[in-house]
Amino acid sequence: MDLRKRVWSICAVVGLVLIVSEHSQCETTWEVPRFDGWYNSLGYPRRGAVGSHLMRLVPAHYWDGVYQPVQEPLLPNPRRLSRLLTAGPSGLPSTRNQTVLSLFFGYHVAFEILNSRAPGCPPEFMNIPVPKGDPIFDPTATGKVMLPFQRGPWDKESGQSPSNPRTQVNLVTAWIDGSSIYGPSTSWSDSLRGFSGGLLTSGSEWNMPKEGTGHSHMWSTADPSTGDHGPHGLYELGNAWANENMFTAAEGIIWFRYHNYVASKLHEEHPEWSDEKLFQNARKTVVATFQNIALYEWLPGYLRDKKLPPYPGYQKFVDPGISPEFQAAAVRLGITMAPPGVYMRNRTCHFREIINKDGSSSPAMRLCNSFWKRQRINVKTSRDVDDLLMGMASQIAEKVDNVVVEDLTDFMYGPLRFTRTDLVALTIQRGRDFGLRSYTDVRKALDLPPVKTFDDINPELNSTNPLLLHNIAELYDRDVVKLELFPGGLLESLDGPGPVFSAIILDQFERIRNGDRFWFENKQNGLFTDEEIQMIRNVTFHDVLIAVTSAEATDIQNNVFFWKDGDPCPQPTQLNASMLHPCTNATKLNYFDGSKAGFGIFIIVLFLFPVVSFLVACMVAYLRKYRYKKFQRRRKAVGRAEELAVGMTAYEWQGHKNPLQPVSVEVDEKRRLQIFDRSGPALRCLNLGNQHYLDVLLSNDRYHKALLLKVPKEYDLVLFFDDESKRTAFVKHLRPEVTDIRQEIRVKEMREKELLKEALTRERRAQIVETFIRHAFSKVLEIEKCDAGDMSGVSHKKAREVLQCELTASEFADALGLKSDSLFMDSMFTLADKDGNGYLSFQEFLDVMVIFMKGSPEEKSKLMFSMNDIGGTGFLSKEEFARMLRSFIEISNGALSKSQAEDGIKAMMQAAGFDDKEKITWEDFHFLLRDHEKELQFAQLNVKGMEKQGKKRLSRDQRVSFILPANNNNKTDGQKIRRRKKLDVNTPDVYVKPKREQYIRNPVQQKIQQFKRFIENYRRHIVCFIVVYGITAGVALERCYYYGLQAESTGFPETSVVGIIVSRGSAAAISFLFPYMLLTVCRNLITLCRETFLNRYIPFDAAIDFHRFMAMTAIILSVVHSLGHVVNIYIFSISDLSILSCLFPRVLSNNGSELPLKWSWWFFQTVPGMTGVLLLFAFSFMYVFASHYFRRISFRGFWITHYLYVVVYILTVIHGSFALLQEPRFHIYLIPPALLFLLDKLISLSRKKVEIPVVRAELLPSGVTHLEFKRPQGFVYRSGQWVRIACLMLGTDEYHPFTLTSAPHEETLSLHIRAVGPWTSQLRELYTEESLIELGAYPKLYLDGPFGEGHQEWIDFEVSVLVGGGIGVTPFASILKDLVFKSSIRSKTQCKKVYFIWVTRTQRQFEWVSDIIREVEEMDTQELVSVHTYITQVAEKFDLRTTMLYVCERHFQKVWNRSLFTGLRSVTHFGRPPFVSFFSSLQEVHPEVGKIGVFSCGPPGLTKNVEKACQQMNKRDQAHFIHHYENF
Repeated sequence: MDLRKRVWSICAVVGLVLIVSEHSQCETTWEVPRFDGWYNSLGYPRRGAVGSHLMRLVPAHYWDGVYQPVQEPLLPNPRRLSRLLTAGPSGLPSTRNQTVLSLFFGYHVAFEILNSRAPGCPPEFMNIPVPKGDPIFDPTATGKVMLPFQRGPWDKESGQSPSNPRTQVNLVTAWIDGSSIYGPSTSWSDSLRGFSGGLLTSGSEWNMPKEGTGHSHMWSTADPSTGDHGPHGLYELGNAWANENMFTAAEGIIWFRYHNYVASKLHEEHPEWSDEKLFQNARKTVVATFQNIALYEWLPGYLRDKKLPPYPGYQKFVDPGISPEFQAAAVRLGITMAPPGVYMRNRTCHFREIINKDGSSSPAMRLCNSFWKRQRINVKTSRDVDDLLMGMASQIAEKVDNVVVEDLTDFMYGPLRFTRTDLVALTIQRGRDFGLRSYTDVRKALDLPPVKTFDDINPELNSTNPLLLHNIAELYDRDVVKLELFPGGLLESLDGPGPVFSAIILDQFERIRNGDRFWFENKQNGLFTDEEIQMIRNVTFHDVLIAVTSAEATDIQNNVFFWKDGDPCPQPTQLNASMLHPCTNATKLNYFDGSKAGFGIFIIVLFLFPVVSFLVACMVAYLRKYRYKKFQRRRKAVGRAEELAVGMTAYEWQGHKNPLQPVSVEVDEKRRLQIFDRSGPALRCLNLGNQHYLDVLLSNDRYHKALLLKVPKEYDLVLFFDDESKRTAFVKHLRPEVTDIRQEIRVKEMREKELLKEALTRERRAQIVETFIRHAFSKVLEIEKCDAGDMSGVSHKKAREVLQCELTASEFADALGLKSDSLFMDSMFTLADKDGNGYLSFQEFLDVMVIFMKGSPEEKSKLMFSMNDIGGTGFLSKEEFARMLRSFIEISNGALSKSQAEDGIKAMMQAAGFDDKEKITWEDFHFLLRDHEKELQFAQLNVKGMEKQGKKRLSRDQRVSFILPANNNNKTDGQKIRRRKKLDVNTPDVYVKPKREQYIRNPVQQKIQQFKRFIENYRRHIVCFIVVYGITAGVALERCYYYGLQAESTGFPETSVVGIIVSRGSAAAISFLFPYMLLTVCRNLITLCRETFLNRYIPFDAAIDFHRFMAMTAIILSVVHSLGHVVNIYIFSISDLSILSCLFPRVLSNNGSELPLKWSWWFFQTVPGMTGVLLLFAFSFMYVFASHYFRRISFRGFWITHYLYVVVYILTVIHGSFALLQEPRFHIYLIPPALLFLLDKLISLSRKKVEIPVVRAELLPSGVTHLEFKRPQGFVYRSGQWVRIACLMLGTDEYHPFTLTSAPHEETLSLHIRAVGPWTSQLRELYTEESLIELGAYPKLYLDGPFGEGHQEWIDFEVSVLVGGGIGVTPFASILKDLVFKSSIRSKTQCKKVYFIWVTRTQRQFEWVSDIIREVEEMDTQELVSVHTYITQVAEKFDLRTTMLYVCERHFQKVWNRSLFTGLRSVTHFGRPPFVSFFSSLQEVHPEVGKIGVFSCGPPGLTKNVEKACQQMNKRDQAHFIHHYENF
């Protein structure tokens, strides 16, 4: 009988295959269904397809009516409800003897038609709070444990309003079309196929599927028992969740085998068929068989013999969509059937012992320890799978009731961060997520009798376990209307689905069958004939198992879903949890474990990028300085024959903090000890002859190298010699060679450390001298003790040192800021040194200071007269008087040549009428000073360190002036503005007495006026600043608002809201700033635009300032952007893969593995990460080298690193184009400015490569190189503009900016370039005679320009003030020549008057400017230009020495009508210009002028003072001063 059954089973399957093959021999007449379920319904192609909507049986029930779920406290806690609802003993068998195989076949059917378990996007969480003290999940009673729960997938177009509530979607087809066998897509199916013989790919055994190795479609949650994760070791099947446990995997393997079985049979019958034909024919047979078994064999048994109505034929209007009630409630009833373990047996009914993880054995495979197994100890081979299937066929399932085993309520697998969870609580929460209506609402919708109380739900349960219903009622506040669908369905179940769940399940499968165009019973689809349909109806799951396993027909019962008495191999006993190996407890995992150190180190490395670039910049700066100094030394060596050091070599020690200085020492015949630098210059000279004894201290340790020579009244000399022999030789030289010179040398030995401690160093001597001078001044002036060197708090020894200190001539000269060998110094020191010992005592110094500081004009003039009355005769000879004048002129620090000085002396003698006098008395000398009594009255001696001391010192405006003395009768507060009287030329009164009364106002009014003037001065800047930064802030805030509030569909707000807002907002701002920063360096376009009306609205002169502002803002935002991404990457590194796959669907896919990618992947394996790191590296070099310090030292380094902008923009485009977070937007900002920038570059490139020949080169004093070169054809420029040049001999890619000193009307172009750095020094070297002889011609230049700047706007003001400092006079040279030329040809210009202020250390520093000014003075017939020269390298205006210079200058001017110092008609002034006083007078001289243009160029200190003066003047209501400046 058993043999006949087996033969019949095999014959049935083979017969079906033969019939199908015969029918398929003719042309294919049937339509091949799509794998994704599309176009099954031709009228509604998407019905039942992948991604189709779940179809609700009753309307959704959300808290807000749209998408927010109803949760606590309106509904009970899911975990508390689960524990109360499902509690009970395991081991209660099914009363109908349903097998475990029936349970897991039902699982497979569920996987076939639904999948809404995958997390939805964007990620939304409904984590379940665990009640405090939960014995499984919160044994320590923290009350903080949460069971992770992520909401399911939904249609993004739903959930918008109460009329369109959230609708969930199905991720597989709703049809029973084999998607659990072949996959829900063509690509999935192709990945499973072997494309040979119509077979699916096998693994290690021919009847086993392949295992995952890399990228896989399979869901790969981690094993909660071992923590194993990843696709490796998981079977690749059509059902993504097939590997959830070994039992569902075994179901998948059955259908894998069955397909290959059918395909092999077809191939035997039709070897000529192609692989595709074999595959599709096998597929339709397998799917039809599965449809038949699921609906006509398994379903009636599951529903307690409730059957579907007879097949009515295809009904095209029926929607097969899975209902949420079915998916989230009814189909989950099967979990009550799950046993705690599953048996395995062989054909001979031997039930196997199961080997546990720890090596122990159990009678069955524990369910809770079988989830997502990669290392399958008990199921390794195909025979093991057969044993498992036979075991499930013999094992009785748990009773269908409310009780669920602990394997699913306490030890269901969870995410790696919390490896165990509660399946019942998750199911309850899923119902809330899906918005399921209550149990009573669904009963009503299904036309079932209503229940009014909890007792009515299941009267039998109420009689056996009334306490359960009572407790559930208490959780729902005894309101049965609140009872949720799944708990209600469990309560109504009685060894099978209750009426509600049965109705839902029947409805679902009926709609699936009737709406399926490819259903096997539909005769209209052409898939099968009537005979084939009947054959399919005759195939059972028993037949399938016999065909694909090693079991014989008699080894398992015919109806494998039930076990009845007399069936083969009864189970040993009904399993319960106590008989099995215990479940492993929940473990927690921090995804960031093991990454903290690496992540921290990498962030530190990122922060070190600027440090590294700074160190590189320092190295470059050091090399540049070293090479430059070497270059300078080489030039000096060429310029003079290096003097060889004389005497003995040694090393002078000057203190612990200073290095040893190589010196040479020699004692000459006059007993003078001279100390020389090794290169030649004398450093110090000590007179040994006037000392009665010499104290010499020698070191007696450390190789006996040190020597200390005590020098009375000076600092000591400490020398280190190479060895003791040299030291001995030096001591020998100190002894006088002449025997009649009695001088004792006292030699003493001590340790070197004590010797150095004994030495009076230069630094200590300087401190004593300073205290000496301060204390002397405290006796003369009213100075606070703390400022004067109060000695009350110092030791007696130190006080004695100070008071007994005597100044040497050199220290006295240094205190007065004079050269020690000057005539003035020599005369004054001789006068003060009353005892003639060569030193000034405290009293001697005090006597002369009293006269200089507090004496009357007569006393001061007598003192100066006495200084030069060497013999004390009371009169001076002409030679002595000339010597006195020469000493005054000499202190101008070389401002006059020797011939100029003699001319000045001659003019003074002539002006004073001393030509005929042989002897000059003091009365004559004082008569000479009669016009300068006021200057003499205030004249003092400025002593170093005492400039700011004393209450009677004059203010700065009193101490400096550029005006001739006025009538002393008119006294005003502060600076007196006096009238300048220019000889032989009638000019308007430039300086008048200011009417200060009208300027007096309270500070608030001044601040208001200053603010108004500031707005007026910088209104264009302010508007542009507001526009640029307004747009920057706007685009940043827009992105912040979007990702903070509007981007819920992306999931970012719930993931890394701070990091995303910061990074995206800053990225948007950077995307705007970086492109538009290019416009600020489009010099050619700026020069063109400044000639148009745009110049009235845009401050083109501030382009570079704007560039700096935008660059600094951009780098700050780049750092902020990076910090935001650091936060993001940290968040991403600890976030589940399910979250990341929502955020980055293009890069990551969610396969259930949960583990996020490491932080290193984000930085080094993504394009944005790698480009971001490279950008930070490039930025660090660009910004460090662009800093003022390094740019000044190494312009070439700045130039080269700034060329990295090409790399930066390329990397930025790539960085933003990868679109990890959003679609690229950078190009929107980049294209317009980039096109303009390229146009500007093309203009520059068209000029740069034209070689410009130099016509004339001249090396001027002060390191200035004058180059005159050919003017290119079509080169048009305005005075005050600048160009960039590169010298072909110094590299064609290094351009430097210089202002043109030629005027626009001249045929050639000229530059004056001062050699202050490596490039300019090398350029000067190229044009020396030696270089030109070697080269044979002038080196040629590349020229780029001209470029406009603010100075060219001098012509737009009626009155312009030009202030030039040092080499900063170059733009004004061009302007002055241009102005005079325009006036000579009577060209109409708006500018009517120009005041030129030239500030220079000495007139000889830039003599070429004097030549230009002289030329301007000669051509300036209309008195357009007023020139004022300031020589600053002298003491202040009311210093006694400067007063005498002033006297000499004025007398020379009277005689020769030109300056003694400059040779110009303009008067030369000594000190610094008082800009406030000057601008104040301009307001009075030009009352009709509303705006005065001030243009300054020079060092920052100068332009800053001019700016302050302009701001101070703009507080008033008179002329408005508009300042344009350039620094160098």
